[in-house]
Formats: sequence, C-alpha cells, structure tokens
Amino acid sequence: MFASTALPRPSAVPGALSSTLLSLPLPRNETVQDVDAALMLRVANGDHAAYRLLVDRYLRHAVTMAYRVLFDRADAEEVAQEAFLRVWQHAARWRADGGASFKTWLNRVVVNLCIDRKRKPGMAALDDQPEPIDETQPTPYQARLAAETGDRVTAALAKLPERQRAAILLCFWEGESNITAAQALGVSVGALESLLVRAKRSLRDDLGAAFGITE
Repeated sequence: MFASTALPRPSAVPGALSSTLLSLPLPRNETVQDVDAALMLRVANGDHAAYRLLVDRYLRHAVTMAYRVLFDRADAEEVAQEAFLRVWQHAARWRADGGASFKTWLNRVVVNLCIDRKRKPGMAALDDQPEPIDETQPTPYQARLAAETGDRVTAALAKLPERQRAAILLCFWEGESNITAAQALGVSVGALESLLVRAKRSLRDDLGAAFGITE
C-alpha cells in the first residue's frame, strides 16, 4: 500500500514491531496519548521505527475512518496512505501540548483528505455498501434483517453532505467529544453542533420514513 520509497514501509518489518516496541524507550504505565506523543517526537526527528509503530497502531483506524466517509475501499486506502505520508512529512508541526491528541489530529487529516477527494471531478458516486461483519453467526432471518437495516442506514448516511457525515462518524462512531470532533474537523464547537443537528434531522426524516417511525 505504501509505495513511496521515501517512506518507511510497514510491510518491511512483519513480526518485528513487538521487538521494536520493546527496544524504544517509550513512557511506561502512561496513557495512549503519552505513548503517541513520544512516538511523534521521534518521528519528527526522522525515526523510521517510531513511524512504523504509529502506522501499526493507526493504519486500520485511518482506512476505516476514510471508508466510512467515502464508502469506497480503494479510495479509503489511498486516503490513509496520503494521511500517513503527511504524518511523516509534517510530524514536526504537531505539538502534543496544542490541545489535540495524535488520534484527533490524524482524524482531522483523514477527514479533510476525504472531503477534498470528494470535491475532485470524476469521483464515483457513493454506491458501495460496507461488507457485513459476522460476529455472532446470526440466523438467516437475523442476518437478512441486519443487512437490510444496515443498508438503509448506510444509504441514509451516504445522502448527507460530507461534513455532516464526518461529524456523525466522529461523535457517534469514534466516540469523540464535541470538542475533539470540532478540532478534527477544524471548526468551532458551535459549528459542529449545528452540523450534528442538521445531520440527525436528515437521518431521522430518512430512516423514519424507511422504518415507518412517526413522532
């Protein structure tokens, strides 16, 4: 996935990440944010091993986040690649004391790349559906009901403008607070709340009609 030779390649170190983690003097008994901050300081100094650890920790998250905005797996993977390229190139610009965690900063980069990508001419319509996740092996009826429900929710999300969809995903999928979600989107808390109100109204109207829900 990471094709640039100027970039550390995550696939180049399979099985070595655990030993690399043990060899790096990272904070012990500290929070995830503390470890991320220590890794980012090393990345800012050109530490490839620290970069690979950040990729290992957050690549799946970046791809998933991008997919939930774009509904296209190939585009989501490209966005994640570009996001981590920016992590490598601009790590020195990130500051742990600036108010945003690394994950929130990464979310901001991913969401902005997704929105920019959707603005490009020739982008495909949001017609791909996420693959169902089989966690409990439901009965065929339950699987069909869940799939139909998931399809309708996905379709309703796909109709939202990108910023509204991103706000919903950050707050209700990622569990971000309004403050950190606003930071990720680069807007004020008031603007985020306005996005959420409009998005929830649209989803209520759309899904209410689909499921026969009336107030």
